Amino acid sequence: MQYEKSCGAIVFRKYHGNTELLLIKHANGGYWSFPKGHVEPGETEVETAKREVLEETGIDIMVDTSFREVVSYSPKKDTQKDVIYFLGMAKNSSPVPQPDEIAQVKWVEISRVHTILSYDNDRQLVNKARPLIKDSY
Repeated sequence: MQYEKSCGAIVFRKYHGNTELLLIKHANGGYWSFPKGHVEPGETEVETAKREVLEETGIDIMVDTSFREVVSYSPKKDTQKDVIYFLGMAKNSSPVPQPDEIAQVKWVEISRVHTILSYDNDRQLVNKARPLIKDSY
C-alpha cells in the first residue's frame, strides 16, 4: 500500500457583504474543487497549503489552523491518500490560474458552491467550515 499526503485550503473572502469561496477547475479531469497539492520534503502542512494555493491560483492566504480537516480516499489501486484542509483568508482577490494544471479559477458565493463542487466530500468540508467562517470573520 502506497501512502500520499497533500495539503490545501478552503479559501474565502468577504466581497460586497457576501462570503465567497475560491474554486478551481482542474485541467486534467475537469472537476471543481479546492486548491491543494503534495507536501514537499521539510515542509509543514501549513507551508504546503499556502504554497499550493499561491501556485495554483495566485492568491496569498492567511491560514486558520483552528480548522483542520482530513479527507481520505484511494485515488488508485493500492494507494491511500490523505488531504489536509485548512481555512485560508485571501490577502488578495485577483486569481491567476496555474497554466499547466488549472483550467479556471473563480470566486463563488458560499451558498452556491454546493452546485459547482464535483465531489460530495468537498461539499461536506464547506458544511463544516461555514459556521467558523461566519462566526470568526
